[in-house]
Amino acid sequence: MGLQVCVEVVMLTNVNVKILFHFVLQKETPLANAAFWAARRGNLALLRLLLNSGRVDVDCRDSHGTTLLMVASYAGHIDCVKELVLQGADINLQRESGTTALFFAAQQGHNDVVRFLFEFGASTEFRTKDGGTALLAASQYGHMRVVETLLKHGANIHDQLYDGATALFLAAQGGYLDVIRLLLSSGAKVNQPRQDGTAPLWIASQMGHSEVVRVMLLRGADRDAARNDGTTALLKAANKGYNDVIKELLKFSPTLGILKNGTSALHAAVLSGNIKTVRLLLEAGADPALRNKANELPAELTKNEHILRLLRSKEGHRKS
Repeated sequence: MGLQVCVEVVMLTNVNVKILFHFVLQKETPLANAAFWAARRGNLALLRLLLNSGRVDVDCRDSHGTTLLMVASYAGHIDCVKELVLQGADINLQRESGTTALFFAAQQGHNDVVRFLFEFGASTEFRTKDGGTALLAASQYGHMRVVETLLKHGANIHDQLYDGATALFLAAQGGYLDVIRLLLSSGAKVNQPRQDGTAPLWIASQMGHSEVVRVMLLRGADRDAARNDGTTALLKAANKGYNDVIKELLKFSPTLGILKNGTSALHAAVLSGNIKTVRLLLEAGADPALRNKANELPAELTKNEHILRLLRSKEGHRKS
């Protein structure tokens, strides 16, 4: 690639002359770097010129195994993606991490790129080193249209990361209600936990996503499902002071007593110092006379006078 081609590119595009000469004239910079720059920036004219020069392999890789198609797919430059595919790019090559062009497009929410890649044989089967798939990535980032497209093209609704997290779990963690509804209507298991026992309802409660909690409960989520450490959705919400979540959980009569980990939601709420949370639990029937595994009453975990009055009042009513 010489100065004549350089002048041609400048005439065809708005590429900065200094940037282009940096790629062309510095001996230590291969022409492939210029192609990566063009794919990243969406500079179709430069990318096409470099590919047509015969001096840049359409499947050239960087030090991490990234291809031009991966870069263009990540950035959402559909014209560059089409050019690369039509010039023979291998759609299903994997980076060192296991990611593919489809994974990147799905992760970033570029549904037009995802649809195009499927037209030319993109596969949903490839996994990253942590077990990630295009469906898991799209669900994690809340890209509902992409999730829909992936499912229509055979993506497995039951895909899991190697730690057991499902697409539904990841969507619940992010609070993406539209994705959650789509996954549930497509057959996702509402109670499928991670390996540590964390269910989608638990993670949604911890993150404070009350609408997600409501939908999951209505779709059959186990209100008392506990992690391996014994904590439940209600205990986590009480600990965090997420009262809207607690209200949704209380509609389904969760356990208010001592859990397998030796404490209760009321103990957690008192420790967190959230007066409204304590009141909610007491009104729902939580017993202030229950002792945790350390033989402590909820009242022994706080010096907050307002909370202490609430606890004493409830205890007085219980005795009477």
